Amino acid sequence: MDTVVDVWQHRYVISNNIRLHYVTQGAGDLVVLLHGLPEFWYSWRHQIPALARRFTVVVPDLRGFNDSDKPVNGYELDTLVADIQGVIASLGYAKAHIVGHDWGGAIAWRFAQEFPHMLDRLAVLSLPCPQTPLSLLSGSFDRLRRASALLGLQWENRSGSRSTGLQANLPANLQANLQTWVAQLFREQSVRQAAFSAEDTQLYQAALSKPGALAALIEHYRQCLSPQVFLDNLWKMTKTPQSPTLVLCGADDATVDQSLWQNVKQSIRSPLILKSITHCGHWIQQEAPQTVNRELMAFLLGRTPE
Repeated sequence: MDTVVDVWQHRYVISNNIRLHYVTQGAGDLVVLLHGLPEFWYSWRHQIPALARRFTVVVPDLRGFNDSDKPVNGYELDTLVADIQGVIASLGYAKAHIVGHDWGGAIAWRFAQEFPHMLDRLAVLSLPCPQTPLSLLSGSFDRLRRASALLGLQWENRSGSRSTGLQANLPANLQANLQTWVAQLFREQSVRQAAFSAEDTQLYQAALSKPGALAALIEHYRQCLSPQVFLDNLWKMTKTPQSPTLVLCGADDATVDQSLWQNVKQSIRSPLILKSITHCGHWIQQEAPQTVNRELMAFLLGRTPE
């Protein structure tokens, strides 16, 4: 764990009874970076070498993504949190800094509640805290419904198991036009669209084209976009983080009601830094990598929240 790695390396770890692929670089205290949907470790490509100057950086592909196992089930938030807890323990660490974006941010928030003794500092990008009052969530529910319709998802089946007709729930042209769908998703939810090259789009498409990846992606979306699952998870999110917390948001992130960010200050009782990055959309660490790197490095090295 003390060997300095000049370039990132690809490795595997067994956690929670599945094999997870991860990228690692650097030496020092452990920093775990958690990607969102529909990304994989590559979304942190700008942060890995920057943070590796002072930390051991570990960036797993979440279950179902890229080169990690893609089991039939286990896409509930609590299971994903257990996956990350297992990664930290399997690598021989007692605790870690956790940084999450989007769905990875939801995992990070829950990790802070379930395993506070294993958390050093918490950073969340592009996702408000889970202690948001229901009165402020109407706009988010509207976004959930629109996103659900876009993906053709239905929520009648509460069993949590993958049905044999799952592929039929995908938009008819998604698999045939995956590259267009991926490019459109990043373009519509970003402000700095030049952040995504044609090569980037191809890499995301390739990761989603691997056997079982699209089916797993839909299971992830079922968990994060279902209004009922959203409410079920909300009732569990009663404990606030105890660790120092950094929240970064894009000032022009169309996926989140901007009024929710101010609620973070009222909901988080631990030392908090909340910053909005101007002219930036949802894909914050890819759209504004230098700004995000600077904020993460200063925070993880111990800058005291106000």
